[in-house]
Amino acid sequence: MNNPSGGYPISIDISGWREAPFAPGGECVFAVGDVHGCAAQLGVLLDTVAGIARTVAAPSRLVFLGDLIDRGPDSLGVLDLWAADTPARGVDRIHRLMGNHEMSLLLAIGDGPHAPAARQLWLGEHMGGGAVLAEMRARAGRPDAVLDHSLLAETMGGKVTNCLQSMETHLRLGNVLFVHGGLRPMVDATAYLSHAWTRFREAEWAWIMADFLQWKGGFGGLRVVHGHTPPVRHFELTRQDDPHCFMHDRLGLDGGSSRNGIVTAAQIEEGRYRILRALGPAAR
Repeated sequence: MNNPSGGYPISIDISGWREAPFAPGGECVFAVGDVHGCAAQLGVLLDTVAGIARTVAAPSRLVFLGDLIDRGPDSLGVLDLWAADTPARGVDRIHRLMGNHEMSLLLAIGDGPHAPAARQLWLGEHMGGGAVLAEMRARAGRPDAVLDHSLLAETMGGKVTNCLQSMETHLRLGNVLFVHGGLRPMVDATAYLSHAWTRFREAEWAWIMADFLQWKGGFGGLRVVHGHTPPVRHFELTRQDDPHCFMHDRLGLDGGSSRNGIVTAAQIEEGRYRILRALGPAAR
């Protein structure tokens, strides 16, 4: 594929298989963690996933865990890759879950009660939405374009826009729950996950971090696969040397992306998983 990483090749690292009590209903599931605008890494990772998926006999799914945009160099390129249909990805089904960054963008361009707060947060330095707005303005050829629905549709196209507006909050397959942030311990998962994304911070499944990661008592039999927490922050909260190791009924797949040039995924099957990492020049 075309590599927009400044001429540096993207390498792929695939771990050995690791045992874990996953039971995704006999399916092979590829889950992709936070991307944050690292289009080159995502493209190579998705090519790798497609190659593997076409060799497995079981039904296959690709699950994006959210936070495709912001901070990195090419968020619009990421969204173009993300919106591609199943034949291009070599899998039977694709699920696109919402991250807190997509949530903030969609609320920011709306007119609901959370729009002002979401806009301020998304365009702030921490979230990094300003870089995405600059990408949209550049693609539109209008440096002063207003951030609204029409700019989103004009610069991203109908396919990407439709995918953004139809993202799922979570996916459950057998005993495996896929969600962006995580679960709150000792709270009914069904009720917790029912909070609509339009409720912004109340949709805590996209934002929770410390209370989820520091809990060691399980989640009612669910094995939670999530993104949201990059390795440095993950280590601060858990003291886990490997953030992609299944522990305490959770598996984190945020590889650090825009911070270190690594986009991480997992191939999950009955009783086992392995980690796939696309490493850009920043990871060398």
